[in-house]
Order: sequence, then structure tokens, then C-alpha cells
Amino acid sequence: MKNNLSNIKKAKYYLDKGDCVAIPTETVYGLAGNAYSNKATLKIFKLKKRTKKNPLIVHYNSIKMLNNDCIVNARFIKLYKKFCPGPITFVLKLKKNSKVSKNVTNNKKTLAIRFPSHSLAKKLLKLLSYPLAAPSANISTKISPVSKSDVKDEFGTKIKYILDGGQSKIGLESTIISLVGQPKILRLGGMERVKINKVLNKNIKYDKTNKKIAVPGQSKLHYSPGIPIKLNVTKSKHNEAFILINKRKKSYNNYFYLSKNKNLKQAAKNLYKILRIIKNKNYKSIVVEKIPNIGIGETINDRLKRASIK
Repeated sequence: MKNNLSNIKKAKYYLDKGDCVAIPTETVYGLAGNAYSNKATLKIFKLKKRTKKNPLIVHYNSIKMLNNDCIVNARFIKLYKKFCPGPITFVLKLKKNSKVSKNVTNNKKTLAIRFPSHSLAKKLLKLLSYPLAAPSANISTKISPVSKSDVKDEFGTKIKYILDGGQSKIGLESTIISLVGQPKILRLGGMERVKINKVLNKNIKYDKTNKKIAVPGQSKLHYSPGIPIKLNVTKSKHNEAFILINKRKKSYNNYFYLSKNKNLKQAAKNLYKILRIIKNKNYKSIVVEKIPNIGIGETINDRLKRASIK
């Protein structure tokens, strides 16, 4: 506990100076910087090699701080009470007097925000006088990191500090829901749609029609190991990495299990870890057996489809 506190204070030291640090969340590791600072947020884009047209998600510790920047509504309160802190991001109207850097929003009048549940992220945010802009700590379009070693694999020594919080519990990014006008899902993620529907007593649709990037995770190519991926395959060639969700009678060196018993939550947690292992083993192609398109399986399939676009 004492060691964790000193590590959190070290992360705060760099953040207060306007630097970027990698932080653990329950979804994936984030590349964090002061959301009110033009200098810090610009560093995020440069490190990630990310287009400024792609807005950032801002992480808050409390509704009190959020009220400084956004207009909250009844639907937000309902979902917040049920799911926060947790893997859900809300798109809300930005207040005119908000201090959030225009780098974060790409000059839009809305802001994507969330409340992470990882204990170290919560403790860090509580110590800060500003929220954190924190997209995934990876090079843009590449595999998201779920551990300290993944962040190092992406950036080497380019980041001042990595706050180590172990492997991310969920392993997939947050679900993004817009609450500006009629609610709509803009990105599938760690919070299942059916759970959101239940709270709002409404079937919220996944909006795939927006051609412009309104929120993170909407670009066509994303989460990619840089290797061709073929989905819904029943067998593999010996030189292909074969991703499976259920144990086979015979296993071979090119078999990589997300789960051995069709456990979708376990599969979600292991997805990016397995993709990174395959990439580092220098396989030239990946094939994936059919994954049930229910619950978090819908998000797993979304990520694999995005990763497979050439």
C-alpha cells in the first residue's frame, strides 16, 4: 500500500509538470495527461502519432469536478448510479466556460468522459486538481496495452513513467454512449449493451453510420497487430496463428486460446495479450474460430473486424 502511494505520487509529479504518464485502468492502460493543459494534451497526440481529428476521453474522479466542464442530464445520472466507476464512457455537452483543452475535443461542443474503477487510477485522480485525458497507451491503430510490459513494448523509454497496476481486468476499451439528443452507442466496449438497455428501459442502437470520427475508436482500422486476420475459420494451416475460444482434442504450437471453455469475459481479457504474443512471434497471418456474437462477444468480434481491415 505504501509502495503504491509513492508510485501514485511519482505519477502525479510528472503530470503536474505537464508530462504524460501511462496509467492502469480496468479496461486498458491509458496514456494520461492534464486535460486542461494544451502542452500535455499535444504530447499525447505526438506520442501516439494520432490525428488531432480524433478526440480524447477525459477521466474524472467525481461528478463535482465533471460539473465544471459538462452539462449532465437525467439519463447520465441513471447510468452513472448503476455503472460508475466502470467501463462506460459518456458523450455530454461541453460547458462554454470549460477549461478542457481544445486539443481534447477537436473544437467540438461535446466531451467524452468516464470514471475508471481501477483502484490506482481512482487514487491518482483524487490527488489531482484536474481531470486526465487518457486514450489507450499505444501507437494509434495498434494493439491496446493491458499491462506495463505492453506499454514498454509500444513506447520504450519515450514515456516518463508507467504506473504499474497489473493486467487490466476487462481487457477491452470502454463502451461509448452519446447522451446528446437521443442516446446511441458510438463504440462497443466493456459494458454490454443489454445492461445499458435495461437501465434506460430502451433498446439503444449501435450507430455505425457516422463517417466522421466523433469519438475515439471509430476509425475503421484499429486495434491491429499489423497482420492479416481471417474470421470464422474452422481449421488453420501450420504457419498461421489460430485463435480459439474452446479447447480442441489436439492442440498445436500455432494454437492460441482466448479461453478453453467459451468463457467470453476471459476471452475479452486475453484478446489483446494474445494478439501481441502472436505479433511478437512473427506470424504472417492469423485465423480466428467463430466467436459467439452475444454479450461481450459482440465487442470481441468488433475488435477483430477492425483489426482485420486492410
